[in-house]
Amino acid sequence: MTKAPSLAQLKVDLADVTSLQDPRLASLAADSRKGAQLLLTQIKRRLAKAKAAEQAFQHRLHYERSFWQQGKLVAGIDEVGRGPLAGPVVTSAVILPESFDIPLVNDSKQLTPKERERLYPLILAQATAVSIGIGSPQLIDQINIYQATRVAMQRAVMGLGVAPNQLIVDAMQIPVDLPQTRLIKGDAKSASVAAASIVAKVYRDHLMATYDQLYPGYGFAQNAGYGTAEHLAGLADRGVTPIHRKTFSPVQKIINA
Repeated sequence: MTKAPSLAQLKVDLADVTSLQDPRLASLAADSRKGAQLLLTQIKRRLAKAKAAEQAFQHRLHYERSFWQQGKLVAGIDEVGRGPLAGPVVTSAVILPESFDIPLVNDSKQLTPKERERLYPLILAQATAVSIGIGSPQLIDQINIYQATRVAMQRAVMGLGVAPNQLIVDAMQIPVDLPQTRLIKGDAKSASVAAASIVAKVYRDHLMATYDQLYPGYGFAQNAGYGTAEHLAGLADRGVTPIHRKTFSPVQKIINA
């Protein structure tokens, strides 16, 4: 009589199961050990989660597919950093190929920092083109955050090495002469916009971590320039830095004081 493999060995052997039709699962189902049945439940749960993620990903390619079928090159555009008291607003434009296949690419706000960091180089590797557009704190103070975001998005689109002929934008209207599909919460509805949201977020987080080295005491590496208690305490103690948005209320109060 052949001895049943240990549960630890089973876990290793079945780590590559990708379908409920895998014949090895029938053997596992016949294994009466409690640990084996628990492992079967875990595998089924993992496969169900992966299937749901794949279906959601395919749904997020709905807009891209409709444009691809018309022979269009589509760029998704998103921004990050409209609300902080310090640092620039950062935008990204991303053109994805029809072969793009990273199901975890979703609205950056739905992902953990670790997930975003892992997806960032994968997006850069698979994308047809990626560009960053910056709206500096000085520009924000000059023309307001909304207009600075539009300018930064324009810069991102113009900076693409490949010219798109269709844009998908998260709720904004970009001052470029290209057809634009504007989606509310576009980063959750379009894979291109989701990819752009991840690229912009990771790029800006890295930038703010660098600013934290230049201007310590505000917690920029942790708060990315948002008005946390640590940041406000730094403002009160150390004053305003060159990267602060002087027209934003808490910063303005420090200047006036």
